[in-house]
Amino acid sequence: MAFAKISQVAHYVPEQVVTNHDLAQIMDTNDEWISSRTGIRQRHISRTESTSDLATEVAKKLMAKAGIIGEELDFIILATITPDSMMPSTAARVQANIGANKAFAFDLTAACSGFVFALSTAEKFIASGRFQKGLVIGSETLSKAVDWSDRSTAVLFGDGAGGVLLEASEQEHFLAESLNSDGSRSECLTYGHSGLHSPFSDQESADSFLKMDGRTVFDFAIRDVAKSIKQTIDESPIEVTDLDYLLLHQANDRILDKMARKIGVDRAKLPANMMEYGNTSAASIPILLSECVEQGLIPLDGSQTVLLSGFGGGLTWGTLILTI
Repeated sequence: MAFAKISQVAHYVPEQVVTNHDLAQIMDTNDEWISSRTGIRQRHISRTESTSDLATEVAKKLMAKAGIIGEELDFIILATITPDSMMPSTAARVQANIGANKAFAFDLTAACSGFVFALSTAEKFIASGRFQKGLVIGSETLSKAVDWSDRSTAVLFGDGAGGVLLEASEQEHFLAESLNSDGSRSECLTYGHSGLHSPFSDQESADSFLKMDGRTVFDFAIRDVAKSIKQTIDESPIEVTDLDYLLLHQANDRILDKMARKIGVDRAKLPANMMEYGNTSAASIPILLSECVEQGLIPLDGSQTVLLSGFGGGLTWGTLILTI
């Protein structure tokens, strides 16, 4: 039977840093107001780089670390809610940029759960036995999605990309998973509605900006998502004490505090980096994973048991438990 493992990790963010103080120059806000409510102190904002540009840099890093070329890849899955275009896919642009001419490529849209959904999908491709190597990347330029006059959303988000190289393995590394959606609550977090506008249709207006009911999303995370994480652990072959780290979507530091208590783990097992990057949606978990490897917290030798959990628009939420 074929198994899959994460063999390499990488991330890339735009060079430009926008601090809370910078935001205070263009809107009614300040560092204390933002940081005390979210933990965020700065974010990276692209000047010229697109979502595919950020993802391409991640792909190049992953291939360089593995010592492979694009032609060796079987697939590229790119999780994003801020694609360069709907067609071609952002993944197809990355495929062309890195010369992965034997790989199929597609985008996956599951908002802040996108990377977890994409990684789960990729694991099934590898487990089929038909594919040996693939890239799973989360990449976002959320700076083009927010209304920069709306302090309730503009202060939260940043641009960036992270990803992994997934390869076939003789040992099992993916231990448990839970993927969930609830479209009945979709209106609390929306972006990118395009209305009908043909000469044969009733005209609908487009909605260009990201909109969020912050309290509803906060409550969803600490109630539904925390419960789902606990259930996934309970139904897995491991105990909660076996988890070395829990890498959760980086939306809000207070969410992580409450999640740790509800799950019953030491807060130190939940690394955080939203203070440096803000909320990067589908990119947040792979950026955090990459940084944990860089810092030596996760040695990437299969010795660590790690839980990944994303949650956001859809509503969507998903959890994977794996050895890395």
